[in-house]
Amino acid sequence: MSFYPRLLLALGTLTSALLFPSLALTQDISESAVPAQKRVRAIRVDTRPVIDGKLDEAVWQLAEPIRDFHQTRPGNQTAPSENTEVYVLYDDNALYIGARMADSNPELIAAPVIRHGQGLGSDDRLVVILDPFNTRRTGYRFETNLNAVRHDALYTSVNSFQLEWNTIWDTATSTYDNGWIAELEIPFKSLPFDPTIDTWGFNFGRGIRRRGEEMAWVSHNRTYNPSISGVMTGLEGMDQGLGLDVVPSFSMNRDKQFIVGSSETNMDPSLDVFYRLTPSLNAALTINTDFSATEVDNRQVNLTRFNLFFPEKRDFFLNDSDLFQFGGIGGFGGNSAESRGSRENARPYFSRKLGLSQSGAPVDISYGGRISGRVGRWNIGTLAIRQDAFGAVDATDLLISRVSANVLRESSVGFIVTDGDPASNRDNSVYGVDFRYLNTRLRSGQVLEADVWLQKSDTPGLNGDDEAYGLGLRSPNNTGLRGGLGFKEVQRNFNPAMGYINRSNIRDYTADVGYTHFFRDSFLQSAYFGLDAQRINVIDGGLQSQVLALRLLELDTNSRDRLSLGYQRNKEVVLTPFAVYRAPDRSVFIPAGSYSFDESTLSVSTAGQREFSGRLSVSNGDFYNGKRNNINGSLSWTQSRNFVMSMSYDWNDISLPQGDFITRLTSLSTQVAFSSTLYWVSLVQYDNLSEEIGVNTRLQWIPRAGQEGFIVLNYNLQDKDKNNAFEAATSDLAVKFKYTFRF
Repeated sequence: MSFYPRLLLALGTLTSALLFPSLALTQDISESAVPAQKRVRAIRVDTRPVIDGKLDEAVWQLAEPIRDFHQTRPGNQTAPSENTEVYVLYDDNALYIGARMADSNPELIAAPVIRHGQGLGSDDRLVVILDPFNTRRTGYRFETNLNAVRHDALYTSVNSFQLEWNTIWDTATSTYDNGWIAELEIPFKSLPFDPTIDTWGFNFGRGIRRRGEEMAWVSHNRTYNPSISGVMTGLEGMDQGLGLDVVPSFSMNRDKQFIVGSSETNMDPSLDVFYRLTPSLNAALTINTDFSATEVDNRQVNLTRFNLFFPEKRDFFLNDSDLFQFGGIGGFGGNSAESRGSRENARPYFSRKLGLSQSGAPVDISYGGRISGRVGRWNIGTLAIRQDAFGAVDATDLLISRVSANVLRESSVGFIVTDGDPASNRDNSVYGVDFRYLNTRLRSGQVLEADVWLQKSDTPGLNGDDEAYGLGLRSPNNTGLRGGLGFKEVQRNFNPAMGYINRSNIRDYTADVGYTHFFRDSFLQSAYFGLDAQRINVIDGGLQSQVLALRLLELDTNSRDRLSLGYQRNKEVVLTPFAVYRAPDRSVFIPAGSYSFDESTLSVSTAGQREFSGRLSVSNGDFYNGKRNNINGSLSWTQSRNFVMSMSYDWNDISLPQGDFITRLTSLSTQVAFSSTLYWVSLVQYDNLSEEIGVNTRLQWIPRAGQEGFIVLNYNLQDKDKNNAFEAATSDLAVKFKYTFRF
């Protein structure tokens, strides 16, 4: 069947789902499979509480205390070891959440993180989830710890969230004799919502790290997310203001190329403007966009013939990024046989293609606009960018438009269009349709997800074989049996110029199955074993790659230590020799041929809440027509909440008939917190393939959310002759300040 009949079929499915949702699919729903939805009424107040982490104002006495927490780990729906009380208030301007968290050993509260924006996976924490549209599909996650760190995330689906997303809110904490207190203020100007909807999806959780204990207000199958939550009622009369944020910034950059002896200094203003067209639809304008303060990528060593994947880190592209997700591509990482690049393969839109050259060098963006948000059942994301010329590439206009509609109870259907090529002067367009199905209310108590998608690209000179399509079925359960099946075809000429391609001319089959057992009355919390598989065939015929990953045993303790043992069997068919190692004096190639090779891995890790924590993984086995030994590890020292140092090391010793070589990748990072608003963070990375030492050091000042100042130095040294004589190659010093004005 050609693309157009498939497109008509997909559009017919889309249309019927929109017009006749009751006929599109009948979900096997059992209300008894999920506990009755809990409700809490937010109390409107005239006097704003002081956000000082004390809960001593009389206004907090007006709130209904929420006490019915339960464990999700290590127990399931069992009583927590410590009591928690949560209070919810609001006024015209903001939502206020207060929590009093008892702890019989407050001196053992884990709080190693002090820098805003960092994950709190090793900290005792309070978690708040908000779903302002009460769609049970996406939402916002806010976390804080004893240091009043702000960490927020955007749910791109119910099972994955964008950690780099951030917005403006405030928190304060304190301790008392038997625990700690947190107060949160989330301005209504910081979240899109529909004022006619007086009921929001709402949930909260708490973690006690030393016991490996997670607790929640509402959970199902040891999980809580926007689809598994309670509701918050009584919200009315909130003020979103004019819905206008004006964010001017100024940066000064001095770039120096030591090898050619050139230097350049630039002083650039930039402006971002955000305006709420309707209560739930936002517009954004960016002029002379500046990315000078963006964190550097973590280096990776590539021992394959396929592209690596580096995630987006730039704030402008992270805002509302959930609205541009398509087909569930890249959104689920439960199959260890898949690489990250393979999982992301065939993404129609990958924002790192914008404002970056193929070598990773920044490309100026003159201006851009975005309209994103929700109108009724519709989810809309449209982005237009004017990218400056660079090299032989002319200035380019780029457009991405993604629209989806909520159908059934938890599902969606939509389409995407991209137009433009940021890396060449050729025209390029991509069209796609997708359907995403979610059911968290099966009678079995399990969760079911499914995705079906279809894309076609249009590139002059690439005619025919320009489609990609796929489907997936998953039951991603945290306890008991879980598994998934997937299929993806990416044809030879499929060319998403603003997307991501790892392999083409392939059919990709994936499958995984596993079982999680939770222990009772034991220092062990859970055990997992399973089998993950991937097979990639060339469309023209024959095997390209195959991986069978046997996850023999993965043990987690209540103190969050882990032991895992795995075995992996690989098959690779190489049609064209490729370089697996390059040096000034020699290169090592994998010859054409068919290869089968096995590898065993033993890994141990210790919990991050300790002063010293680490991870060590040892692998041994075959590698194509030779042998490979790998040691991968890291060590962290949390001297105090004001100083953290971490180092990691990845070592490969590879012996092949064509030649032996060793790869080394090393990094050292330090974090000095002078206060909760002023940090000095440094990262040094080295790998012996590029023979480069990269230094990134930044002084970051955040007096309040929405106000930031940076001094960032990137300094690279290179040993071009591999004689251990490193010379300065490049340096880039950036000073940047930005301030958010809200109206």
